[in-house]
Amino acid sequence: MMSADDILLETEDQMQKAVEATQRNFNTIRTGRANASLLDRIEVEYYGAPTPLKALANISTPDATTLMIQPFDGSSLTTIEKAISMSDVGLTPNNDGKVIRLNIPPLTSERRQEFVKTAHKVAEEGRVSIRNQRRNAIDAIKKLEKASDISEDESRDYQDEIQKLTDKYVAKLDDALAAKEKDITTV
Repeated sequence: MMSADDILLETEDQMQKAVEATQRNFNTIRTGRANASLLDRIEVEYYGAPTPLKALANISTPDATTLMIQPFDGSSLTTIEKAISMSDVGLTPNNDGKVIRLNIPPLTSERRQEFVKTAHKVAEEGRVSIRNQRRNAIDAIKKLEKASDISEDESRDYQDEIQKLTDKYVAKLDDALAAKEKDITTV
């Protein structure tokens, strides 16, 4: 059985992972600039297996509005192009036979607002994950109290500590959201 201190450490670790996962999801939301992480979620059907695009090609940003995708295997060019076209990235690939270029159009204010909403949704998923960690930790602490492994006062102290962790990681998420929002709305 885990001790109360172990529960605290495990909870903090899980909350940190929730913040990192949210940050990775933020990276896949478009701003006005070309960024290779926009393509992180794209999987290409390669020899019958879904394979992450970055495992099949070199992705570079020759300038602020272009992404260039150079496949390691030239024969995968059309399947990569198809995967990008069918994805939710909203960019049209230009295939010249050797590389695929994606031109990142400047964002309209409506599009920016849509991306801000998407960022808020991603942040809320992160907050829900953190709150779930809090609930699990508090349940575990109450079980220890019920089993008489810790006193009622200790239980209350640990629950306060868990709430402090929750507040700390939700604040980190809010900071990351504010930074992403600024990134999206900056023209």
